[in-house]
Amino acid sequence: MKKLLNSLSEDEYVLIRETTKSKMSDLSEDDLIDLHTRIRRGRNKYVKLYRRAGAAKVDAKGARGAGKAANSRNAGKAEVFEDALSRVSRRLGAVSRDTARDLKEERLARARRSSTSPDEERTTHGKVTSAGKPRVDRTRLSPGRKKYEASSIAAGKRRQAKKDRP
Repeated sequence: MKKLLNSLSEDEYVLIRETTKSKMSDLSEDDLIDLHTRIRRGRNKYVKLYRRAGAAKVDAKGARGAGKAANSRNAGKAEVFEDALSRVSRRLGAVSRDTARDLKEERLARARRSSTSPDEERTTHGKVTSAGKPRVDRTRLSPGRKKYEASSIAAGKRRQAKKDRP
């Protein structure tokens, strides 16, 4: 593992160092999402390189397994990034659960404050003062409905005309 960390570039090494428990403890959920994205991109890069290089060496080596040893550096780097990604994912999941729980408690507290309880004094006597709007079937006025009904009437007339023919 130490050899693999030494083979990383400076930027990649700094990125992997950001995934230690002490560094991630101060990060917010949004910062963790950004870190997760950067780590995932690094992992995808080395997985892609590993696959492409392995596929290219199949012709030269004659077998897929024979090209694996010559491509171990990319595989190792992908593994380092995979470990870092799992650490960030675990921390992100914990922070997300905490945030969701806090938001839920806040929402429920707000709902409790604004809800009316049956014990409160009512100013009305349960009577409706307005008659309200009468319910009218508006569907028959739509252009689509008119076309549908006209089509249905025309089809009925065609059927009847067919029956009336000698």
